[in-house]
Amino acid sequence: MHERYTRYRDLIPPERLTAAAVTVIGVGAVGRQVALQLAAMGVGALQLIDHDRVDAVNLGPQCYHEADVGQLKVEATGAACRACHGELQLELVADRYRAAQAVHPLVCCCVDSIQTRQTLWRHLESRVRWYADARMAAETCRVLVAGDEPSRDHYPTTLFSTGEAYPAPCTAKATLYCASLAAALLVAMLARHLRGLPVEADVQLNLLAMELHVAPVTVKVESAR
Repeated sequence: MHERYTRYRDLIPPERLTAAAVTVIGVGAVGRQVALQLAAMGVGALQLIDHDRVDAVNLGPQCYHEADVGQLKVEATGAACRACHGELQLELVADRYRAAQAVHPLVCCCVDSIQTRQTLWRHLESRVRWYADARMAAETCRVLVAGDEPSRDHYPTTLFSTGEAYPAPCTAKATLYCASLAAALLVAMLARHLRGLPVEADVQLNLLAMELHVAPVTVKVESAR
């Protein structure tokens, strides 16, 4: 057995990890951490979708390297993923998500706009088996999962209209430690799915108040294909 899975094999069957194919849409603060964690764990295939380039303001909250400035985010993140998992099947899409874009069965939405989330869900709801959405602002984060019917009914209720969203400026506060926790929560939900365990459909964490809220919606156990 590959040594990569030695410390995971009692938690997640290695064959399920290697069979897992995940699309990460948006590789900013949260999405980059999600991609790196999944690559390090040993998922078989990753598809990264993002049109943006690394800017100096991304170095602190998104953990890009100084040498990455000016590069496409998917290329910089893809190189980092490849460095920790040489056998990873990697697809880089240096563009915004398009309706015609093929995606993997497991999708992680890590974008920063409610309007974009609405568009993604409208296009992908019927096309993917498992969908997770990670959101972060300063020291608060929220992770939502849509897998079974109850959670798929719950998720759209969190997609409030653009007019109701707070129009945060591009200089809005962002913290790497909160982004890392949001990514860890999302990856933990995916790991539970691969293990065939129930998954919480809506988890919110406020680091400033040190409060954790779990909504009374749970994604049922299903076969992790």
